[in-house]
Formats: sequence, C-alpha cells, structure tokens
Amino acid sequence: VQLVESGGGLVQPGGSLRLSCAASGFTFSRTVMNWARQVPGKEREFVAGISDVGGSTNYADSVKGRFTISRDDAKNTAYLQMNNLKPEDTAVYYCNRGAVWGQGTQVTVSS
Repeated sequence: VQLVESGGGLVQPGGSLRLSCAASGFTFSRTVMNWARQVPGKEREFVAGISDVGGSTNYADSVKGRFTISRDDAKNTAYLQMNNLKPEDTAVYYCNRGAVWGQGTQVTVSS
C-alpha cells in the first residue's frame, strides 16, 4: 500500500494549488480518502474527506468554501483543489487511507 502526494509549492496569498495523491496497492475505488495537514509543533489536523460510494465530502470549517476534495477512481488518485489560500494554510499536507499515510507535500503561502 502506497500513497504519494505531489503538487505543493510556494504561492502568494489568494492563490491556488492542486494537490494530488497517487494510490497503489489496494482497491482505491472502495476506499474513503482523506487529506490532513500539519504545522511543526502542532498536531496533524483533518482537512477534507471523500467517501467511496457516492463521493460525499466533508471539510474542516477552516477550509470550507475554499478547498475541494475529489477523486478519479480510474487513475487511483485523489485531489485537493485549494483556492484563496491564506498564510495560515501553510503546512505539510498528507493524504491518508486509514492508518496509511503518504510522505506529505509542503504548501507555503507567503508574499
């Protein structure tokens, strides 16, 4: 089982980024996928989740209306579209499937 995140980088406040999470080693289409983020010295926090059947989504209050989680089961990939980014969104972003986590991708929002 492997999860590999990509798409992070440096962006100005108000900008956008799309993160990707490429999955392998399990039946992706039958798995709930989540995104979380972590700032040094703080606990990892839930950002967004998407169900398998039906693709229902849920979000942390801090990102509602700005972030969108999606999935492409044909590509075994989950996405996190992040718009109107704020400096407080700066963190390492991880995707996870249960107890399995990727290595993370750094997102830095700064002018």
